[in-house]
Amino acid sequence: MNKSILNTGVQSFIQNFSSNDILSVALKESPFPNVSPKELAQQLTSRKKCENKLPDWHNCEGIYYPDKLHIEQASSEKTAQYKSGLVEGNTLADLTGGMGVDSYHFSKKVGEVTYFETNAVLAEITAHNFHALGTDNIIVGIGDGVAALKKIHKVYDWIYLDPSRRTEDNRRVFRLEEGTPNVLEILPLLFSKAHNILLKTAPMLDIQEGMRALKQVDSIHVVAVQNEVKELLWVLRKSPETVPEIVAVNLIGNQKDSFTFTLPEEEECESNFSAPLDYLYEPNAALLKSGAFKSIGKRSQLAKLHPHSHLYTGTEIKTFPGRRFKVIGVYAYAKKMPFKKANITTRNFPMSVAALRKKHRISEGGDSYLFFTKITEEQLVVIECLKL
Repeated sequence: MNKSILNTGVQSFIQNFSSNDILSVALKESPFPNVSPKELAQQLTSRKKCENKLPDWHNCEGIYYPDKLHIEQASSEKTAQYKSGLVEGNTLADLTGGMGVDSYHFSKKVGEVTYFETNAVLAEITAHNFHALGTDNIIVGIGDGVAALKKIHKVYDWIYLDPSRRTEDNRRVFRLEEGTPNVLEILPLLFSKAHNILLKTAPMLDIQEGMRALKQVDSIHVVAVQNEVKELLWVLRKSPETVPEIVAVNLIGNQKDSFTFTLPEEEECESNFSAPLDYLYEPNAALLKSGAFKSIGKRSQLAKLHPHSHLYTGTEIKTFPGRRFKVIGVYAYAKKMPFKKANITTRNFPMSVAALRKKHRISEGGDSYLFFTKITEEQLVVIECLKL
């Protein structure tokens, strides 16, 4: 960590730099004797990456920006804020601290947060940034959080863990036993040191597989941002008292679109089926990942088009966790389709969007939305809609 970067003149340069030509900074001589052009360009690049993902960091004076890789791997402020709403109490240990985004937001809900990070340079940078952000209730520990936990004679209210999902050869993995640390191996240790555990896993992890492996699951949270699933969160307790709830939440701007259900509820539901009616409903990405395919139809009193299409229809406009459309027309799929320009979605259809655009010469855009899908009796159709 080059502390010269924190000098007033350097910080003013970083804060006021408005050009997109960061490369020119790296190629020119640095205006600051103790800060290299490469270091200056790195600060500008990393700050730019924080603009939308981490606005508190981007807008705060005196921030020392870590390498862009750490920013890419960090939680967004939106998902960190959501996570902080799941915890309460006096103490929390973040065993996989990273650049501290989660710890920072936990510190607003918990009396004292202990942050652990194996990368000593990153931990030093993060400690400085906590101070710059005005946080004074985070203890920074340099080293392996799991190893430290074995030596600490303390029981926390919460432990937070986000195992690394990359192998030594940089390959992505998603199963619980493939993460570092292996959460299945250390669960007994975690429960000996905390009353509650908040675990972040790969969005690709199968929810039912995770429930079988983790066992002590109180709730599961599928968190999407702008309709893209970002995190799969597991609240674990020593003795869960109820059937685990599954919460599918989509964070859009300052709004939170959520749906909560249980697996027994989903299994007991029976779907009604119908051809497309006046309105079409498309579940958001979080709900699709959660698997609430029957319970959402029942609670919304909507019919499904097909058991595997996961599109819903009805004769009234209803509140729904996803997009809503007015149906303009329904066409049997054919070799020639009468569309020139439209937004295309496929659901349970044997061709991709790209293949359909190429075959039928349909350009992208406009107000028309086309759903290429399958309805009951295995019929392929195209549903033309306008978005509500």
